Amino acid sequence: MCLILFAWKSHPKYALVVAANRDEFYERDTEKMAWWPEKPHLLAGRDRADVLGNPGTWFGFTKTGRFAALTNVRAPSEKRLDARTRGELPMLFLNNANRPDTFIEHHAKQFDQYNGFNLLMADLSDPVNAEMHWVSNRLMMGKSIRPRKTYPKQALDAGVYGLSNAMLDTPWPKVNHRIAAFAQALAMDQGELKNVDPYLRLLADTHQASDQELPSTGVNMEWEKALSAAFIQTPNYGTRSSTILRVRHDGAFEMVERRFDAKGTIGHDVVTGGLIGASGSNLSV
Repeated sequence: MCLILFAWKSHPKYALVVAANRDEFYERDTEKMAWWPEKPHLLAGRDRADVLGNPGTWFGFTKTGRFAALTNVRAPSEKRLDARTRGELPMLFLNNANRPDTFIEHHAKQFDQYNGFNLLMADLSDPVNAEMHWVSNRLMMGKSIRPRKTYPKQALDAGVYGLSNAMLDTPWPKVNHRIAAFAQALAMDQGELKNVDPYLRLLADTHQASDQELPSTGVNMEWEKALSAAFIQTPNYGTRSSTILRVRHDGAFEMVERRFDAKGTIGHDVVTGGLIGASGSNLSV
């Protein structure tokens, strides 16, 4: 993913709302969001690229209420060709029984095997102790991004957040621009898992930042400008999918995925369900 907007414990009827765009080269082999036959508890897209490690996903959710999503940290100068695929990380969490803080503690020694990443994890399986965490193997030092050596717990308070290809809530133009629109869509949402269009519309915004607003991440100015839009369109690279996940306090959920290629929309899927063991429960804290 290259833009993730999310609301954690900040809506009267939703425990979690996520609106995200995945940006990637159009030629990268990808399977659409679906329940995985070999992992029937898992709802996610699937990366089919030839990579080092186990191809995984960028956004997934399970019937037991585990959520994970990933963005890359944009730092071309430190990219390692021998690094493992970052898509492994969401899969490690989604197929794990540990809570997010324990997962980080158990896997921190492996994080240096990957190029820069941000990983969001939430566990809604225990309503009273529902948690959401952010972890990155990079940190911001001034205006520079450096490898992280220690991993303090980053449990998230209730609130509305934005994440792109820097650190959580780094004020990149598209994060600032779209988080306001996301908060507005959230305020208008009555919590009935209806009318997903406002979320899809805000993710479809192609506005590019002015030259003065652009971050400096090590790519040329033309590329920096193209990447500054929430919805990216270039001949070979762009937004491949927009995904909306809404999870109610009573355990009902909906995931919507709209897919794109260089010419436009190529697919739209909606999956609804309920968390195992959550019927009639209250997932608020």
